[in-house]
Amino acid sequence: MGAGKTTIGKQLAKFLGWDFVDSDHEIVARTGVKIPVIFDVEGEAGFRKREKAVVDELTQRQDLVLATGGGAVLDVDNRNLLRQRGVVVYLCATPEQLYKRTARDRNRPLLQTDDPLEKIKQLLAQRDPLYRDVADIIMETGEESVRSVVKKLVEHLRRQGIVERDEKYS
Repeated sequence: MGAGKTTIGKQLAKFLGWDFVDSDHEIVARTGVKIPVIFDVEGEAGFRKREKAVVDELTQRQDLVLATGGGAVLDVDNRNLLRQRGVVVYLCATPEQLYKRTARDRNRPLLQTDDPLEKIKQLLAQRDPLYRDVADIIMETGEESVRSVVKKLVEHLRRQGIVERDEKYS
């Protein structure tokens, strides 16, 4: 949460000429309600079931940059689908940077606690090994600009033969 998946993903998709989809936004579009409502009505398990179906469907598409929700990696099937069907990029930042970026966002039900920074630290302790396990590329988003991160990501993708365009991202 707050690592820059949507912002960086949109810019990368624009450069590649691909579509961009944020799986959380797709779930909201399909249900007609915000994620906190899904959590309230169906619990986290209900949300994760919806997320799994969306990840399965979206990872079958070609020429797509997909930003998954931060908890998508908790499901082993999601991790396998992501590994098998695409190149996985883990955008990471420190807990303090993530807290700073998410502090005012009320659409993050897992952070609606008395100590959101501590919750972020707990989530990272659980999820970081899973992110690293599934990732083909790990990018620090720390204090770098979106432009800088996308530029580095494009270079990684070019070296892996995924981006064949000669022009530089600028």
